[in-house]
Amino acid sequence: MSFKSTTLTTVTRDLSKLDGKTGNLYETIVIIAKRANQISAEMKEELNGKLAEFTTSADNLEEIFENREQIEISKYYERLPKSNLIAIQEYQEGKIYSRNPAREADSDSGSSRF
Repeated sequence: MSFKSTTLTTVTRDLSKLDGKTGNLYETIVIIAKRANQISAEMKEELNGKLAEFTTSADNLEEIFENREQIEISKYYERLPKSNLIAIQEYQEGKIYSRNPAREADSDSGSSRF
C-alpha cells in the first residue's frame, strides 16, 4: 500500500491552487474527501486484520492480556500520516482519477444537438 511509505508533515496549502484540475474548489474537496475515506477504510481493514490474530475465543473481562506485539502494531498505525493528507498529496501528484457524470451528460447533450 502506498500510505506505508508516505511521510508527510502538515503544511499550509493555497486553496486557489487546488481547484486547477477541476475548476471548482468544492468539487476538488469532494474528490479528496472520497479518496481519504477509501484510504481510511483500507487502513482500518488492514489494522483489524492484523489485530484479529491476537483475539481469543474466550471472552473473559477479568483476564486481559497486553501483548507487546499488538501494542507495537497499534503504535505503528497511529504514527502513519492521516488519510486526508495522503489524499491531498495523491491529488496534487495526479494519482487520483475522477469523473463527473453530470459534466459528461452536459457535454454529450450539447454535442448531439441538431
